[in-house]
Amino acid sequence: MAKGSETKKRKQKKVRKPPVIVRLVQRSGWNPGRVAAEILSWIETIVVAGALAAVIMTFVTVRMHVPTGSMIPTIDPRDSFFVDRITYYFRDPKPGDIVVFRQGEVALRGAEPGSAAASARIASGVKLVFANGVAVRTVAEVDAVLAGLADGTAIRLETSNGAAYNLGVKTATTTLATLGVKAKDAPTRYVKRLIAVGGQTVQIRDGKLFVDGAQLAGARFDRSYISTGARMAYGVEPTPVPAGKLFMLGDNSSDSFDSRYWGFVDESAVIGVPYLRVWPFSRFGTF
Repeated sequence: MAKGSETKKRKQKKVRKPPVIVRLVQRSGWNPGRVAAEILSWIETIVVAGALAAVIMTFVTVRMHVPTGSMIPTIDPRDSFFVDRITYYFRDPKPGDIVVFRQGEVALRGAEPGSAAASARIASGVKLVFANGVAVRTVAEVDAVLAGLADGTAIRLETSNGAAYNLGVKTATTTLATLGVKAKDAPTRYVKRLIAVGGQTVQIRDGKLFVDGAQLAGARFDRSYISTGARMAYGVEPTPVPAGKLFMLGDNSSDSFDSRYWGFVDESAVIGVPYLRVWPFSRFGTF
């Protein structure tokens, strides 16, 4: 009786199939040994895990931090958090949302020897933020600003570390390249608060935000917004937001490079919404 029971259990026991990758190589004519099969199994696990991680980071979530104090007190420079990339597939961004988006930056990589940029000792490893007082986000924008200057106008570039460089005067052929400035576009993830969407009109007045003439109220907007900077070109007066664009501000208005300077963000540049702060542990939690 016991012997028959053991036979039955053996029949019921399922034979474990080898991993897919092992079965594939077996079909090709190679029958790997135990060690080789184990290695192939680990390779399959790593590849699958990597593929899943890539899908999640591309379509579901991404981790980031803010290197500046532009969103204090909502987000500190040391905070690390995850971003939900799915929400905006189901609803449109709305004023008050904290939004992560791609923003163009111009990264400086030094100067060509013997050029005006070399003579000015232009820095490397910093971002170019103003060309003759105009906020710039791409090399093309810088060249457009330079092209719009009258011949003989002094050229002045300002960088993210607060330095300013005088690079001679504008001529008919002046571009960043002819000045000897080594630069490239460097899209960067930004996080700001959405204030107004396409079709709305925004203005900062007496430190408060007004959209379509009505003051924005509530905890998300309970702070003073600065609009007196010499280079602030948007939101100082009633500013219509074009269709398909967004107007973004940092919560820490005194230390934020945002829509007041460079205008609008394309809706297509939006990445998602911060949803979980994971570092530091003392600030762990949802937004």
